Amino acid sequence: MSSPRMSPRIALLTAAVVAGSLLAQASAQSTPHNRYRSMQELLDGSKASDWRDLDPARTLYLDLDSGRVVIELAQDFSPAHIANIKAMAKGGYWNGMSINRVQDNFVAQWGDPAGEGEPRKPLPKGTKAKLPAEFTRSNTGLTFTPLPDVDGWAPQVGFSNGFPVGRDTNEGIAWLAHCYGMVGAGRENEADSSNGSELYVVTGQSPRQLDRNMSTVGRVVQGIELLSSLPRGTGTLGFYEKAEQRVAIRSIRLAADLKPAERLKLQVLRTDTPLFLELVEARRNRRDDFYKRPAGHIDLCNVPVPTRVEPAPAAKPKR
Repeated sequence: MSSPRMSPRIALLTAAVVAGSLLAQASAQSTPHNRYRSMQELLDGSKASDWRDLDPARTLYLDLDSGRVVIELAQDFSPAHIANIKAMAKGGYWNGMSINRVQDNFVAQWGDPAGEGEPRKPLPKGTKAKLPAEFTRSNTGLTFTPLPDVDGWAPQVGFSNGFPVGRDTNEGIAWLAHCYGMVGAGRENEADSSNGSELYVVTGQSPRQLDRNMSTVGRVVQGIELLSSLPRGTGTLGFYEKAEQRVAIRSIRLAADLKPAERLKLQVLRTDTPLFLELVEARRNRRDDFYKRPAGHIDLCNVPVPTRVEPAPAAKPKR
């Protein structure tokens, strides 16, 4: 006789209990005398193995007059869009274009500013004019660190290689969540109407209703403040009404297309380590002097994934 199947609710609760147990174990193993370490203390005590280098082949540099925005591309979730984005960056497609839309508490968006009926810049060599919608991917083979708390938008949430992810094990799918700093491909009403030429960054309260409705292509790992602080557009949906209001883009390039000496040596905290589990617990239950009541809960989009400049090699001792 076959064993009864576990209900989705019981499966979710079981996963939450397991994740909570792992968090508690990680915290207990690394905090002597029952003293919990703050996030900064955890990062200060981190090892080199707790960090990973940004892959130049998956890193975009968006250069503005005000500075550089660094975007890590989500190759494992939107491969067709990423291939187009890489080809556009290589062909200099966005160089000299502009950020055309900044909607308060929502997104900043860039691309060709040509209006309806105006000629648009042709896509460079190697890009495809038509792409499939990449709203979800298979859960098979997905590296996933679950969070212990219930989420209103997905049966289970957590992180995969630094990206915030929702997943449904019954349907066998996973998807990127629209947290602050996430990058997506704009589209029309048709699901397959995006090609990666119009990109947006979430700069407001996480619009999770867009999950599984957009092809999400990456996240900002440095420089988000350069986008979130831009003047808001006064036109419909936050579009700038006058050409002079648009924010000029100097260039968008793939880090791999630059010489090694020109690349930023950035590292991102790994999300598949005991240290990250302890960091999650430190944020779920703040125990510093300011907080009088630990929350006992954390939202997916409130979990930080720190970035740092690669430390210089330790000096060899003199003999």
